[in-house]
Amino acid sequence: MPHPAPEAGMNRISADLAALVATPSITGQEGDIQDQIAGLLAGSGLHVERIAPDLAELVDDPEFPGMEVPRTELPVVVGRLATGKPGPRILLIAHCDVVPAGGSWTTPPFEPSIRDGRLYGRGACDMKGGLVAALEALRLLDRDEIRGEVVFVSVPAEEDGGAGTFAAIRAGLTGDMAVITEPTGLDIVVAHGGAITFTLTVPGKAAHASRRLEGVSALDNLFYLVEALRADEAARNEAETDPLMRAIGLPYPTIVGKVRGGNWASTVIDEVVADGRYGVKLGQDGSQAADDLRAAVTEAWQSHDFLSTLPVGLEVWGGRFDSSRVPPDHPLPVGLAEAAEKITGRRPGLVGVPYGADMRLMINVGATPTVMYGPGDVRHAHAADEFVPLDEVETCARVLAAWLGEVLSDGPLA
Repeated sequence: MPHPAPEAGMNRISADLAALVATPSITGQEGDIQDQIAGLLAGSGLHVERIAPDLAELVDDPEFPGMEVPRTELPVVVGRLATGKPGPRILLIAHCDVVPAGGSWTTPPFEPSIRDGRLYGRGACDMKGGLVAALEALRLLDRDEIRGEVVFVSVPAEEDGGAGTFAAIRAGLTGDMAVITEPTGLDIVVAHGGAITFTLTVPGKAAHASRRLEGVSALDNLFYLVEALRADEAARNEAETDPLMRAIGLPYPTIVGKVRGGNWASTVIDEVVADGRYGVKLGQDGSQAADDLRAAVTEAWQSHDFLSTLPVGLEVWGGRFDSSRVPPDHPLPVGLAEAAEKITGRRPGLVGVPYGADMRLMINVGATPTVMYGPGDVRHAHAADEFVPLDEVETCARVLAAWLGEVLSDGPLA
């Protein structure tokens, strides 16, 4: 099958990406975009399948990763390229959901625009650019010269826990290797931490503002707990010895991102509720990180004169992003790095990242060696004026096509 001219490929990439970005697919509302992706897969000559799992059955599964957005459906779209010749099964995985747009955009977030070779819009970087790169790689692949099977999987619900990838795994979508085309700046992620979500309910004692000293401010008590969590954060990060994670600087951050409390300006606050994120260390799962969090909070409130008499409430809830890794010398990252070096002249770094991802589900639940490799800088994900460089999307597609051609070569395997 002849390869298209570079200009044709870039034009197609721009058009496909713009169309996907123009389709809002906020987590929990992925039906329309999955229809669109199914059409792109079919138009590229892939056999399209749809998976509509029983959500209640998934939620009851002991390994269900959790979710934070109410939903009644979990649409998964699959495109298969099967050669009919025995060989490996390779998965290319991308999530189609995006976070809400938020404010501060200089252009409408769902009206994509191209400036200076970058396509702007919500989801352009995280991760519709990677989704289009994976699709374009399958178009570039010389299908007459390969064996085995390539499976393209578009999943929902990554942003709030990974239920879409979990559903795909339970439907049998595992393989010999997988690449998730998250934004990595075209480096190869071989290790990542994770995160859990928590809620603190912090008590105080109400009093009239004029008698402030007779009350106890729950807000002050929250400040005390945040300082304790900051000390815990420092200790956990200082204890990390893996060079991939130490290179990040702060691989396991803890933050409080949402605070609510109080009911009158002239009343000492008697309760504050705070939601936050707690890092999962490399080698940990969410349950082990939750144990660390509970220990840190318990030690803090037991050492406090007021809180020791009226303990803090702590709930761990929502998506559970465990950590995962593949060895840097595994054939997957090594082979992908070699393909990238041949295409670009630069050997990508094999790196660790501080955020959770569906990679951990493919490795820990799906028993499939998996890395992340894709266009765009994660610093622009979830941000206003999110963008992805179009040349990185094209480069990612070319590298993936070259790597697939090597792994699925119709000649003897090395």
